[in-house]
Parts: sequence; structure tokens; C-alpha cells
Amino acid sequence: MFGRLRRRDGRQGEPVSFEAGAGLVSARVRNEHGRPLPGAELLLRHKRSHRVSRAVADDFGLVVSTAAAGTYAASVSAGGYRAATHNVDVGSGDHTALGEVHLVPDAGLRLPEPGDWNLDPDHSSIRFVARHIGLSRVHGRFTGFRGRVHVGDRLEDSSIEVLIDAASIDTGSPKRDEHLRSSDFLDVERFPRLQFYSDRIRPAAGDQWTLDGTLNLRGASRGVRLNSTYLGLRSWNGDRLGARATTELHREDFTINWQQTLAKGLVVVGSTIEIRLDVQAVKA
Repeated sequence: MFGRLRRRDGRQGEPVSFEAGAGLVSARVRNEHGRPLPGAELLLRHKRSHRVSRAVADDFGLVVSTAAAGTYAASVSAGGYRAATHNVDVGSGDHTALGEVHLVPDAGLRLPEPGDWNLDPDHSSIRFVARHIGLSRVHGRFTGFRGRVHVGDRLEDSSIEVLIDAASIDTGSPKRDEHLRSSDFLDVERFPRLQFYSDRIRPAAGDQWTLDGTLNLRGASRGVRLNSTYLGLRSWNGDRLGARATTELHREDFTINWQQTLAKGLVVVGSTIEIRLDVQAVKA
């Protein structure tokens, strides 16, 4: 079966296929300023069964889900915002449009107080993922690091500094780790530490923040942008804040140029390295 979504100019868009006995549910999700909320989630829970449907909004805030005919509790949510809920009757072959759904910030997601917060290395991680011969991913981490978050009177005036022991790299393979410590890669004898510093923090949407900083790796300093998610505050052995962050690095930017090439030009180690941070920091 087919349904059609209406375009922003009011005309019908491309047909969307769905199974017999099912219908479409759509919404345009916006924030408190009326701007689209990409990544917002539409969750449909059937009232009389365990049936659940999920869909994620595109870059324009449009989210579309197919669901079997029936009555659903529909929840539209995004990180850092209060969820909006609706009861929805989905008809076979029908398109149920929730229209524009405006989400408001979650006041319960408190921001940290001004002051210094120290990274808790026992409950934080610095991990990376690299491609190997275009087939698998190699996962690794740094086990030795320390850092400080200085929270300003405005969160935008905060700063972050992290120092990483380069020799603490761990991919679960001692032979590979020794190679990564060598002059082919991190060259830990000449450059024993990696350093990241940022004093440019900007709100994105809800619990999303952008951190622009400088990473010094192997003696080269390059600008790095982190896409971060603020997780809130907890009290456990002190006041704690939590956050996640991701970015991508190109190792050639830091003069890490070692490479082997297999047949047909296939490289052993990919150029792009994905960085994943999970952070807990304790109020000093």
C-alpha cells in the first residue's frame, strides 16, 4: 500500500509504501524557538499489545513511522526536552499527521554550578575506533589521563583541559600496542602526552553542546570540534556531572603517516579515527 506525505509548500510529496493493515504517523518536531529538532524520536506504543514502533526525525525535524492499525500512545522526545504525548488512532491505509510538535526544555536538567570539576578516571573513558583493511574495526582506549573542567558563571565561559598518557594506549594486543607507541604512530618517547584544551563552548539544542578546542598530538596542534551531550548532575561520593562527546580525527593532520598498502590499493589502517568520550567529573 502507499501513502503520501505533504511537502512544506502544501503539495503532495513522494509516495511512501507500507504494509496492508498499517498506516502512517508523522510529525514535524521543533524546539522552543521554532527551529527543527533533528534526531527527535517518535515512539508509538500500542494500547492493547506490546507492539512498539520507533522513528527518528531527519535534518528538517520530520519524523515518519509506519504502524499496524490500532490505538497508540505517541511520545515525541529529544534529549534535554520534555516529551510531548498524544493518543493516536492509526487507520489502515491512512496518514495521521500530528502536525508541528513544539518541545520545551526540560527544567529538571540542571546545569553545573560555577567552579572546578576534576575528571574521575575510574568512571570515565577515552576510546577510539579505527578501520582495519576496510573490513573490521579496531577498538582501543587510553587508560592513563587526568583533566579539569572549569565551569564559568555562564556555561559558555567554561573551559576544559585533558592530559593523556600516550603510552597508556591499549587495544588488547600487546604487539599492536607496541607498534602504536613507536615512531610510526604516537612516538611516545618524544611526545609522551596528548593535550586537549577548549574554552569555546556553545549550546546546540537541548542537552547538546559544541566544544571547539585544540588537540596537541605528536607535537602538532590542530583544531578539533566535539559534539557533546550533557547528562546532568548526580550526588555520589561528591557532586558529579556527566557528559558524552564524539569527534573524528584524520591522523595525517597530526603527521601520523605510516601506511601499508595491500593488493589493489587497499590500505591497512584507515585515515579517519573516531573518538568517543564518556566523562564523570567531581566537584573540587
